[in-house]
Amino acid sequence: MPSTPTSVNEPPHWKPSHNPWLIALTVTLATFMEVLDTSIANVALPHIAGSVGASQEEATWVLTSYLVASAVILPISGWLSNRFGRKRFYMTCVVMFTACSVLCGFAPSLPFLIFARILQGLGGGGLAPSEQAILADTFPIEKRGQAFALYGVAVVIAPAIGPTLGGWITDNYNWHWIFFINLPIGLLSLFFTNRMVEDPPELQERTKRRDPVDFTGLISVAIGVGLLEFTLDKGQEKDWFGSREIQTTAILALCTLIFFVFWEWNHKDPVVDLKLLKNRNFGTAVFLQLILGMVLFGSTVLIPQYLQGLLGYTAENAGKVLSPAGLVMMVFMAVAGRTLGKSDPRLTVMLGYLAVAAGLYNLTRLDLYSSFGTVTWWRMLQVIGLPFIFIPISTLNYVGVPRDKSNQISSLSNFARNIGGSAGTALLTTFLARSAQVHSTALAANVTAGSYAVTAYIQQFAGAAHTSFGAAQPLALAQMYQQLNAQANMLAYKNAFALLACVLVILSPLVWIMRLPPKNAKIEPEQMGAH
Repeated sequence: MPSTPTSVNEPPHWKPSHNPWLIALTVTLATFMEVLDTSIANVALPHIAGSVGASQEEATWVLTSYLVASAVILPISGWLSNRFGRKRFYMTCVVMFTACSVLCGFAPSLPFLIFARILQGLGGGGLAPSEQAILADTFPIEKRGQAFALYGVAVVIAPAIGPTLGGWITDNYNWHWIFFINLPIGLLSLFFTNRMVEDPPELQERTKRRDPVDFTGLISVAIGVGLLEFTLDKGQEKDWFGSREIQTTAILALCTLIFFVFWEWNHKDPVVDLKLLKNRNFGTAVFLQLILGMVLFGSTVLIPQYLQGLLGYTAENAGKVLSPAGLVMMVFMAVAGRTLGKSDPRLTVMLGYLAVAAGLYNLTRLDLYSSFGTVTWWRMLQVIGLPFIFIPISTLNYVGVPRDKSNQISSLSNFARNIGGSAGTALLTTFLARSAQVHSTALAANVTAGSYAVTAYIQQFAGAAHTSFGAAQPLALAQMYQQLNAQANMLAYKNAFALLACVLVILSPLVWIMRLPPKNAKIEPEQMGAH
């Protein structure tokens, strides 16, 4: 990456009072806790349902309530940081997330647990964008790649080890402890944040201003994003637009968000500064973050589902398949952070997307007899390219944007990745269900009663069971039907991996839309938004 003068992105560099790396470790701790907790809760859901006397469908509200609340707070976290001070907002989020984790652990009923999860989501949603903005202000441009590598460890590694840890805690203790373990981490984070984290001078000045609150923007973004997240999360479960409820929430979300965009675009002090998307670099980066969220969360969901649904793995063993990939990403995060600036970051991102696409396409070789070692190795290969996407994009987010907009930048980019993950998971789940139906119908057309293949199978089954042909026929046909469904689902997963790979290959050249900062350019802060 060409050398970038300080004046391109920020005023004379502000330096924090404490070691930047200690600050980075401090803020990463809480984000890691939040992302880890989300993936752990997925594993414990059946245990939670049994404990509080709820059905599996009712228990999914434990996940949905958190996702909706988190999605609502993400786009406005930048405004809240500017309004109340980033350090104060960040510490409030940590307190809220930690305290509500304890409430979740003590929850005596499902309604109480859902209420606590909503409050927990409101706290957890503000952690990642606040951390990203803190890192952007704490480190100079040339060090941001390494700083975002540490942030990437929290965002990428936690979902990989979450299922293993969640399965182990749930099997050896009970589901309450998946929430209680957040208490010591949260208290540590609060202590060190209070000691080391500080707001830069321009943010302190910004906090002193008391501009009128844009209540219309706040209410419309909360309603619009909440309805959108609900639609994405519950769409497949309720048969999408075959459900009147999903039709209603989708239409209301669309209308509310269109109104929100129009209102915020013309507002003098918007809750979400959408005009930042006019910046070519940032607008492209937000779209690429959206795609990254779809791939990252989509592949993390697909592989455990494949292992548990088709290969019979427990949640803990499925997590063990993902854990080595987490270690690989940790190593390559460090590599990507150190190499940033030594080559064109656009080329790095494109090659990263192509590497992930190749890894996803390789997963189409999975079958019903794939070994533990094979799946683990292929997953490790699939994630090698992710750090080379995540770190350059996270760093280029802030190129050509005024420093006082860093809170807005981080909230919008994290919101894009979050919505991408929700949309990717919803669309892939629907694609799997529909694709499996198509393959099941196609395979069933080749299995007809009285055919030679079916008759031979029943005879073989009868011989193995030492029974007559007539007595063996119902059981043999039932087993044949199970095998047919397993084959159909396997083909559906293969199609899903191939689809993700194709999407990445097609979209990878878009990174060249982004501009590199010109050498020795002197751009005034007020001009930056127009680039």
